[in-house]
Order: sequence, then C-alpha cells, then structure tokens
Amino acid sequence: MANCNPSSDQKSDEMTTLEVGTGSDFKVHVFSSSSELLEKLHEKWSSVKKKPYPAMYSSIFGGIILDPAIMVIPIDDHMVHRGHGVFDTAIILDGYLYELDAHLDRFFRSAAKARISSPFPQSTLHSILVQLTAASQCKKGTLRYWLSAGPGNFLLSPAGCPTSAFYAVVIDEDFSQCKKGVKVITSTIPMKSPLFATMKNVNYLPNVLSIMEAEDKGAFASIWVDDEGFIGEGPNVNVAFITNDKELILPSFDKILGGCTAKRLLELAPKLVEQGCLKSVKTGNLTVEEAKGAAEMMYVGSTLPLLPIILWDEQPIGDGKVGDLTMALSDLLWQDMVAGADTMSLYVPYSN
Repeated sequence: MANCNPSSDQKSDEMTTLEVGTGSDFKVHVFSSSSELLEKLHEKWSSVKKKPYPAMYSSIFGGIILDPAIMVIPIDDHMVHRGHGVFDTAIILDGYLYELDAHLDRFFRSAAKARISSPFPQSTLHSILVQLTAASQCKKGTLRYWLSAGPGNFLLSPAGCPTSAFYAVVIDEDFSQCKKGVKVITSTIPMKSPLFATMKNVNYLPNVLSIMEAEDKGAFASIWVDDEGFIGEGPNVNVAFITNDKELILPSFDKILGGCTAKRLLELAPKLVEQGCLKSVKTGNLTVEEAKGAAEMMYVGSTLPLLPIILWDEQPIGDGKVGDLTMALSDLLWQDMVAGADTMSLYVPYSN
C-alpha cells in the first residue's frame, strides 16, 4: 500500500538494504525501468509470510488488485497532498459484512460535505466492495474505502482533476470482544470544528497527536472536551457513560462524528431497559465533572465493539472495575455482529 506500516522485523531487514552515506557521499539509485522497480517492490513483500492486505480496488486502475506490491495511489492525488478525501470502514466477521449500508450512507454524507462527487452511484460502490471482499477470501478483518478529489496536479483547487477516485482495501486482522478495562486521559489537542468533526475525512493529524499524547502518558487513548466544557469523543471512537441512576448517555452528535456502532448501540440498548437493567437510553451534553462521576464508561467503535474504561486522568470510574452493564451492552453488540443474516450483516459470496 502507499503508506504501509511494516513490522519492526521488516523495517530492520529493509534498513540493511539501504545505501549508507551522508551529504555528498549518499547516492540515490535511479530505477531504469518499471520492471526493475516492480522487482524491488516484490522483494520487499517476499519475506512477509501472511499478506496483511489481500485485495485492493482502485478506480484509477479500473479493477481489483491482489498483489500488495502494486497497491498504490498516485502521488498527485489531492487526497495525498491536500487531504481532500473522505473514508469509511466496515467490519468483516465470519464471512459477513456488518452494517455496510449504514457506513456507505455516512460515506456519501461525508463526501457531500467535502464537495466530492463519486465516480459511481452508491449501488455500484456497494457491489464493488462486496466483490472486493469476495476476491480477498478474507473472512475476518476490515474493509476500508476512500473517495478522493482525484489525481491531476499539485494545486490547491481540485478543478484540474479529471475525475474523482475511489479506493478500497481489505485488511486481514483479528479482533474480538473487548473485556478488559483501559486507562484514558483528557486530550490537550484541540478538537476539530463541528464541520470537520462530523465529516469522516482523511485529515486525522489531530487524532494522531491525541492518541500519541495518550500513549506518551501510558494511557490507551484520550477523551476530547469541546470549548464549552462538554464531552466530545475519542480519537477515532465514540464514548458512552452509565450514570449512577443507570442511564446510558452518549454525547450528542452535533459536534462529533455520528458513529455507526454508537447509533446501533442506541437502537439495541432499550432491550436492557425492557429487562429493567437500565433506566433510560439517550444522547445529551455531559460536563467533565458529570462524566467523571459516572458509574461506568466505555469507548464505542466498530472493532471493539465496546471497550471498558476504568481510569480517567488517574481517577477511577465508578469502583475502578469493568461494569456489568458495560459488558451487557457489549454482549448485545457482539451478538448483533455475529448473528449474520439475521440482523445488519450481508453475506459475502466467496468463490471456492
């Protein structure tokens, strides 16, 4: 891929192949042909036992790519050098795509805000993504896809781009229901403005700096607080709370990304109200003081689906243990994900 992140062993191996030199002593190799470059790219992947990216689609190439050595995007694509692009992700679990339609709907809403027109109608993108997943033979992982203003030049305006571009990749990765609690901090990195926070765009530098800040302090991730003092979200997840009165509350989505998993949680959680476990389910504004005083706290995201939070800024949440209601909500979501065709999942027609 264009910005692949090889393992430390791979990095170590690759470093030994680099020419060593400083200043004028350093000589840059000039590839004389595309075949020589392709050979070099294949050399890099030859030592990888299991390919992390089994398939990619590119509207620039006009098809599905199974060779990771050529899973690339043009350097003059405006998503690369201007950040003019949006993306979304769907989960592949047991050969099913979970909530693909909900994610595609949000994808097109993001594209409209970013003023990017898709090269294909939504139904065609849906078909491409299903075919890509089938070609990958991946039964568990993530399906990530991007819509870009497209390649064409290095100017600020996309007016010179002949057409927008659509890319997608299947990432073979393992994930399971999270059951252990984590530590978080309050981020000092400013939140994105509502326009950019509610649009799932590729400008993730604030998100990256926010999670790096958390890691520097030995935490799993962070919590954003808006300029009015209300709870926002995590770097790439929503956050939810259970009050001492057993109310499930998620921050309102007017200033943050409306997570598909968070919205599905809001649909499923009333089952616990019917059972008498929860008092109510709602969205609203929470101050930091109210949030830190909650009985339980959790991150909400596609591959988690819920991640218990037991410590925030070194202060225990509730009794500092993973809460029963958090795990009951997690069970609801996880069962929804593994239920296959009975719920929000789409069967992938893999070839034998």
